[in-house]
Amino acid sequence: MHGDVQNLVIAGSGVAGLSAAVYAARADLDPLVLEGDEPGGQLTLTTDVENFLGFPEGVGGMELIQRGKQQAERFGATFEHGRIDAADLEGRPFELSLSTGETIRTRALVVATGASARWVGAENEEALMGYGLSTCATCDGAFHRGDDVLVIGGGDSAMEEALFLTRFADSVTVVHRREELRASEIMAERALDHEDIEFRWNTELQTIHGSQEEGVTGATLVSHPDGYPKEKAADGVDVETETVDIGGVFYGVGHTPNTGFLEGTGVELDADGYILPETDENGRPTAETGVDGVFAAGDVADPNYRQAITSAGTGSMAALDAEDYLESIEESAEQTLQATV
Repeated sequence: MHGDVQNLVIAGSGVAGLSAAVYAARADLDPLVLEGDEPGGQLTLTTDVENFLGFPEGVGGMELIQRGKQQAERFGATFEHGRIDAADLEGRPFELSLSTGETIRTRALVVATGASARWVGAENEEALMGYGLSTCATCDGAFHRGDDVLVIGGGDSAMEEALFLTRFADSVTVVHRREELRASEIMAERALDHEDIEFRWNTELQTIHGSQEEGVTGATLVSHPDGYPKEKAADGVDVETETVDIGGVFYGVGHTPNTGFLEGTGVELDADGYILPETDENGRPTAETGVDGVFAAGDVADPNYRQAITSAGTGSMAALDAEDYLESIEESAEQTLQATV
């Protein structure tokens, strides 16, 4: 167990966590940043970021994260490897049990643990993620002007990806393992009625072809008239196999917020596990949660935008709210001390 009680722990080292760390460190809160299992978060999988303010020529995702970490360290933030496995938020200070076996106590906590994009298990997806394979059309769609691209999935996320990609791609094909969509009626209609979107029903992505030097160059698809062709192939059923030439693949099968350690703690989560932040007395958004002293930033509380720039904004909000909270409990402690003298 860490001997000292921390002023502020920031869980997560993506853009939201780093932004919170910069603001908190500049306020002399001495934040401790827990980097998690994937230091830097999803942005480290993006080769080029062209829509982050202040970088007219673009910037590499990893470079942006490294710069943010250096900036936070310059002001006094410290970083440690580790993931929160369990959190006791009932007592004060909070107790955080880490994946390293350590326990940390802290007066305030910023949760910036992000949301992990779901992958589909296609061959080569790990090697090509960020090199023509993406989980974010709004982040990477502009790199695929004139390309033929695939969108994998059948829910609202996939329809949103496909509709957005029609602005850039020469053709967009939605690959879905069943013959009907899971998307809401309005989203399904928009995609189905769009002249630049085609559908491959009862089909799944088996292999992505290409290299980190060339990017994505093709894909192998498997299909069966009754759907779920991968399962059928695993059971020995014959499936049809086809290789297509494409320039990009986008996964639209949703995200999973990294909030398992918050279940049962009093921090309110929606049905999908995203944190529901509180509003102030005027109904305006804050970074506060249902537990005093716990704040949320970035994708962990944002199933809609999921952009680096919005994560940075909510990171600063969380740090400012945490600063106000820590000042308030310090003032309360001083008043209690004076009353007993």
